[in-house]
Amino acid sequence: MEEENNMMREKLSGQALIEKNKKIKKETQRLKKLFRDLPENKHKMAEKLIENASFMSITLDELKEDIKLYGVKETYVNGKDQYGFKESIESKTYNTMVKNYMSIIKQLNDMLPEQKKIDEDDEFEQFNGLT
Repeated sequence: MEEENNMMREKLSGQALIEKNKKIKKETQRLKKLFRDLPENKHKMAEKLIENASFMSITLDELKEDIKLYGVKETYVNGKDQYGFKESIESKTYNTMVKNYMSIIKQLNDMLPEQKKIDEDDEFEQFNGLT
């Protein structure tokens, strides 16, 4: 378990962390462009939502890659002769975060004037690399 924690720390240190922050900044700029037509009184509230959505989007991409590599379940050992499989932490985190991400996108979209609203399905497809 400690070895896994050390690997995670290494993964998020140095160059990997710099790259993640660059991706988050790029995603923030992309989302700001999508929601630039927000009424002025909603910009301040939208900024925090956009920052969170950007972080979630990049983190979800990372989690998705981990799930592709390692699957959605992991083995556990719980005492003498008690072992089996459980849902991986990455899978649990992904499932929770994707719901929160979609909620934020919906909140942002609901702030737009009716004629400027984006199609949430299109945004979800773009997030998943389907478009």
